[in-house]
Amino acid sequence: MKRTGKMIALGLAAVLAAGLFTACGSAGGSAPASGGDEATGNSASLKDVTMILDWTPNTNHTGIYVAKELGYYEEAGLNVSIELPSDGTGTQLVGAGKGDFGIGNTEDVIHAISLDDPMPVESVAAIIQHNTSGFVSLKEEGIESPADWEGKTYGGYGGSTEEKIVRNIAQENGVDPDSIQFITLGDSDTLTSLKKDIDFIWVFEAAELIGLDKQGVEYNYLPVRDYGDAFDYYTPCLIANTNVVKKDPEMVKAFVEATAKGYQYAIENPEEAAEILLNAEPELDEYIVTEGQKYLSERYALDAPQWGYQDAAVWQKYADFLYQNGLIEREVDVNTAFTNEFLPES
Repeated sequence: MKRTGKMIALGLAAVLAAGLFTACGSAGGSAPASGGDEATGNSASLKDVTMILDWTPNTNHTGIYVAKELGYYEEAGLNVSIELPSDGTGTQLVGAGKGDFGIGNTEDVIHAISLDDPMPVESVAAIIQHNTSGFVSLKEEGIESPADWEGKTYGGYGGSTEEKIVRNIAQENGVDPDSIQFITLGDSDTLTSLKKDIDFIWVFEAAELIGLDKQGVEYNYLPVRDYGDAFDYYTPCLIANTNVVKKDPEMVKAFVEATAKGYQYAIENPEEAAEILLNAEPELDEYIVTEGQKYLSERYALDAPQWGYQDAAVWQKYADFLYQNGLIEREVDVNTAFTNEFLPES
C-alpha cells in the first residue's frame, strides 16, 4: 500500500470539512452467484444502500465483500453498492449524505461530532477490536522502544494528531519531542521511505508489516496501543449517517446484521474470505490479503462478546486525549458517537 493510501486509512485527518461529493467509482464488488429472487422474492424489491469505503479495498473490508458475494445483503432485502471515496473521507461523505454507511474510525467520528455544526455520523460497529497499527523501523536503526526516538526522523502525512501522538509517546518515554524531525512523505512505499528518508513510520500490522515479511525485511515494531490506553481506539469502524439511522432503523439493523454475518464468516474461514476479496479486487496482493486475513481473523472480535461490539470507555479515553491536547475544541458526549443497538443478538 502506498503512503498516501495508508495514512488516509489510518484516519488521522485533523480537518473534517464536509466537501462536495463529485462521483464515487465502483469498487468492483461482485454480485452474488445466485440471484436474489429466492431470498427476497424479487430482486427489484431490494432496497438500494450505498456503502463508502475509507480508501481502496483492503483486508479490513473483507466482511463487507463476503456479505455481498454470499448473498447476505440480498437475504436482508438490500442491494448494496460498495463505492470508493473520490472527494473527501468516508466519514465526510457519509456525513454529507452521499452514502448511507461508510468506513471511519474513532478519531474521525469524534472530530465530526465536535464541530460547531456537527456532522450526522455515528459508529454502528467496530470492525476490529484493538488498534492494529504502530511504528516500524529497520532493525539496523536499533529502535527497540520509544526511548530510542531521540534525534530520529519520523515520516508521516503531516497531520496535527499524528504528530501529537508521536510527541506524547516520546515525552512519556523520556525523549525530548523537539529532538525528533518530522517530515511529510509522498507516495513512496514503506520500505523505500525507511531506506532513504526516515527512521520510523506508522503502519498497519495486517498490511505493511506483512508486506515487509514478504520481502524478508528485518524490522522492529512498536504497537501504538502499548503506549497509552487512549491509543487503543477503534480503527476502522462501520459508520452510518445519523439521519438514516433515525429514518430507517430497520434497514440499518438489517445492514449491520448482514455485515456482522460477513465478518463472522471471515473469522471462521479466513482463507475463503480472502479469496472472495481477491476475486472482487484481483489487483490486490494475494499474499498480503491472505496472510492479513488470517491475522485479522483472530482479532476482529478479540476480547469482545461479539464482532462489532463497542465499549464506551474506549471512546471516552480517546475523546479525552483529543480534547486535552487541543485537537478538538470542545468535549463531546461519546454516547452520541456510537451505538451497539443494531448488532445481532449474541
